[in-house]
Amino acid sequence: MKLFPFIIACILIFSSSVNGQVPDSTKFKLLQPKDFQLAYQHDEKALLVDVREFFEFKKTRLKNAVNIPSSGNLGFSSDTINKECALYLYCTSGFRSKRVAIFFYDRGFRNLYSLQGGITAWKKEGMAVDKKRLKRTTSPAAVSRS
Repeated sequence: MKLFPFIIACILIFSSSVNGQVPDSTKFKLLQPKDFQLAYQHDEKALLVDVREFFEFKKTRLKNAVNIPSSGNLGFSSDTINKECALYLYCTSGFRSKRVAIFFYDRGFRNLYSLQGGITAWKKEGMAVDKKRLKRTTSPAAVSRS
């Protein structure tokens, strides 16, 4: 019987620490390819970000995307991008872009969108991709939004 109060105390401590966490679903919006495209096109303060590695990005990407690899210095990017800017993130399958969305959320960004299924789902829907070969530039912002 002396163990019962200890168990109750542990449950209360654990449940109070879990309640303070924000669920991932409220940190960013997960959008299907067509919804992702429409939202991006109608958002004046939007930045389309490909979080794949440069070798993936240079082969095929969404038009007007900038490359900020998830393995790179995301801290530098979060310091240089305006926090009021909406970030539309994508990768190959959607896993890395979700992870990067959480990273940016934790650094004060609140308008975050991730492409459900990544560029793979985008292509499966028959939507256009840019296949023009790129060479590495000194700045990922060299690809500008038109």
